[in-house]
Amino acid sequence: MWKKLMLPSFTKKIPFSDPDIGDEEVDEVIDTLKSGWLTTGQKVSNFEIDFVNYLGGSVYAVAVNSATAGLHLGLEAVGVGPGDEVITTTHTFTATAEVIRYLGATPVFVDIDDKTFCIDPAKIEAAITKKTKAVIPVHFAGLSADMENILSMAKTHNFFVIEDAAHALPTTHQGKKIGTLDSDVAVFSFYANKTITTGEGGMLVTKNQKIANRARMMQIHGIDRQPFNRYKSETPAWYYQIMAPGFKYNMTDLAASIGIHQLKKVDFFAQKREKIASFYRKRFSRFPIILPPWPKNNDLHSWHLFVIQLSPNAPIDRDKFIEEMFAMGVSCSVHYIPLHHQTYWREAFNLSPKMFPNSEKIYQNCISLPIYNKMSTDDMEYVASSIESVLE
Repeated sequence: MWKKLMLPSFTKKIPFSDPDIGDEEVDEVIDTLKSGWLTTGQKVSNFEIDFVNYLGGSVYAVAVNSATAGLHLGLEAVGVGPGDEVITTTHTFTATAEVIRYLGATPVFVDIDDKTFCIDPAKIEAAITKKTKAVIPVHFAGLSADMENILSMAKTHNFFVIEDAAHALPTTHQGKKIGTLDSDVAVFSFYANKTITTGEGGMLVTKNQKIANRARMMQIHGIDRQPFNRYKSETPAWYYQIMAPGFKYNMTDLAASIGIHQLKKVDFFAQKREKIASFYRKRFSRFPIILPPWPKNNDLHSWHLFVIQLSPNAPIDRDKFIEEMFAMGVSCSVHYIPLHHQTYWREAFNLSPKMFPNSEKIYQNCISLPIYNKMSTDDMEYVASSIESVLE
């Protein structure tokens, strides 16, 4: 039996997320500022090399300014365009689907599995048509989607797999790190609330050199030579060619300066998040709370999010719970307001809640609790005691 932590008369402030930046990152950024080269250069290249070495697979890595950019580049590199269909989940952030529209293709939305909250492979199979060009599975909250079945379907039906791995560093599937599977592309996010951050940023990873080369060219206006390579040349190197109408998606050396040192800490950060998740799991076992799905077979869950649901016998509803927690100084969120509830997607594709019963059920009752690398034991205790007070 644990002793309840007494809440003080004033409220402790627990943010939903708080990036863990050390002196090493600060010093590296200062070094970059003094170097005379601030945009894409040697430090971006070093970060990409370090990322490949961390994954430990025979992959190529292209650093970009956001995971959204990486998903767009991945779809473009495999040839997605007008007339194509790309299957994905409604239970995600809009970026997963909007990149499909960037290319003039049509998103086809399917429901999630009610046990993993990831895209349901059976629903993917039911949605495949002759127009299906790709599938974008989302590793929700940091738990791997059922990639074994999805990759098997891709082989059978001849479509591309672009993993939305924004939540999934350092998630594993059947013992292999996400990013080293047999999908065509995996894209990670380094947004401020992820396991590691560059402020804004992402990484496209692929085993296919042609895809990597295409993404690298298209991420900086379709130019055939990287600006830094021209800059450091020992002979005049002003000439370049535009090979395609590309984009402006390159990562800067300033961002990579943070990422280089964040990546060195990724396993430590993941262990801290695992500790918080385990604490929550144990502490909430007697609360009227439905805990999030846990990984199977000793696979790693990145615990980007810790998403609970209130039990039917909980004394208050989800919205009131979030309000009460906020009053106590604990910031919570909801992941996600599904795309079938978002004005553009609902109206443009005639979506309704009854089309996605699992996503809808989870959305109506889910709460994302604070989980971040810097959380202390006292912070975790405060969250638990606040929840007990709200639910008593």
